Amino acid sequence: MTGPQVVLVGPMGVGKSTVGQLLADRLAVGYRDTDDDIVAERGRTIAEIFVDEGELAFRAIEKAAVRRALAGHDGVLALGGGAILDADTRALLAGQRVVYLSMDVEEAVKRTGLNAARPLLAVNPRKQWRELMEARRHLYEGIATAVVPTDDRTPEEVTQAALDALELKEA
Repeated sequence: MTGPQVVLVGPMGVGKSTVGQLLADRLAVGYRDTDDDIVAERGRTIAEIFVDEGELAFRAIEKAAVRRALAGHDGVLALGGGAILDADTRALLAGQRVVYLSMDVEEAVKRTGLNAARPLLAVNPRKQWRELMEARRHLYEGIATAVVPTDDRTPEEVTQAALDALELKEA
């Protein structure tokens, strides 16, 4: 298998960055987040890109960032919550070890407060989060090697569950 050892997917606020760092530490590999790549490359936040250029433009930028990261990173890779919307990206994820970190809406509220800094949740965030998840859940599940619920678990517990689900040994 080429590419990352583990790819993390899931909704915004699920803990991909935190768990990704912990997984990378425990596997003694590098960590990379495609949202961080985009911010570094563009010099603006994801929210600013959404507002200034629109979601379609952002998704094209994201698609290219994911393609580069999958080809050029062999550690733990976290993808933005909507990266799996693109069929080409989903095809690139075939054959990868993909962990879908899941959570319910109440957990999302506790973790993110569903705040306005999330451009897709600007109006009626609880309802919009539910609708996003209804539209995306089957996509996450369809590409996942393993589904790891994060509700009422510490990042360390989620990390261990991901390692166990993938049958990966710590370095």
